[in-house]
Amino acid sequence: MTITPEEKLASLGLVLPTAPTPLAQYRPARLVGNTLYLSGQIPRNPDGSFILGRLGRDISIEEGYEAARNVGLQLLSVIKSVVGELSRVEAIAKVNGMVNAEPDFLDHAKVINGCSDILVEILGEAGYHARSAVGMGSLPLGVAVEIEAIVAVKP
Repeated sequence: MTITPEEKLASLGLVLPTAPTPLAQYRPARLVGNTLYLSGQIPRNPDGSFILGRLGRDISIEEGYEAARNVGLQLLSVIKSVVGELSRVEAIAKVNGMVNAEPDFLDHAKVINGCSDILVEILGEAGYHARSAVGMGSLPLGVAVEIEAIVAVKP
């Protein structure tokens, strides 16, 4: 018997956050044919405040990992809000992870693994993806990470 992504979330005691409202003039996602383009998501605390900080100065790799995991759940929430159920995900095709980091910070991949790990944990094989993990001089509002994705969706 195959477990659905929603059942997997429940078995782990995880609840998807509400898909966030855009902070500017854009949409959180755009479905073009069977490809879903997800806008960059930023990490939020349960109260809606943002997870702020700069890797290599303000927050640890572990805290950055958790912030990226938080964004992974938000990405799943946006996917679900557009396509109805996560079992419609054929594959997470590409993830682009941006890390707010000091110039000498070198562990961007370890941070973005937080997002990658949750996608694979919830979606299984469909969660594996191509990926970039890059450092940025700054990110909107001073958040720790911003992550966007491209998703292949089953018709």
